[in-house]
Amino acid sequence: MNTDVLIVAALRDETKNHFEDLGIPVLYTGIGKVNAAYCLTLELARLKAQGRLPRAVLNFGTAGSPVFTTHELVECTRFVQRDMDLSPLGFARGVTPFEDTPIVLEVPKRLHGLATGICGTGDSFETAAAKVQCNVVDMEAYALAKVCYLEGLPFLSVKYISDGSDHNAHNDWNENLHRAASGFIAIYAEALKRI
Repeated sequence: MNTDVLIVAALRDETKNHFEDLGIPVLYTGIGKVNAAYCLTLELARLKAQGRLPRAVLNFGTAGSPVFTTHELVECTRFVQRDMDLSPLGFARGVTPFEDTPIVLEVPKRLHGLATGICGTGDSFETAAAKVQCNVVDMEAYALAKVCYLEGLPFLSVKYISDGSDHNAHNDWNENLHRAASGFIAIYAEALKRI
């Protein structure tokens, strides 16, 4: 059992207990950016207090995409906020004003054989085209990437494309959760070697 890499997912439904069945712990954050940021920050603080800060954070989750095919695993290497919009105040969409964090958070590509995506994170279940440049949409990865950026921890995010980010997305997401969990387990060992 590897415990020096922290695995993070939003919901137990996304992993179907496959990791726990192998004795591998997973941090489940709940849905959305606030829950993701809060839970990861709290867990990192707890581990740091115990002198067991992980060497990296590995995020598995489901996502929609108008570009990638359903059932495809995509490694996200760039992260943006698709719902941050202060454009009426003169800021570009996706920009959090008055802070030094880059608009686009970038991490190195680590996994061979997976497509590379730009993940747009927002607190809405996307069923139309995103208003920022991205080809994968989810509800947690940007928040997780930002916590890791601020804490200086390597971050790797793999998304299972569960739907086309369209009018039928909610039905496709529910139907594809079992396939997502199997896909994550299948690449887990390789991910550990590369992060």
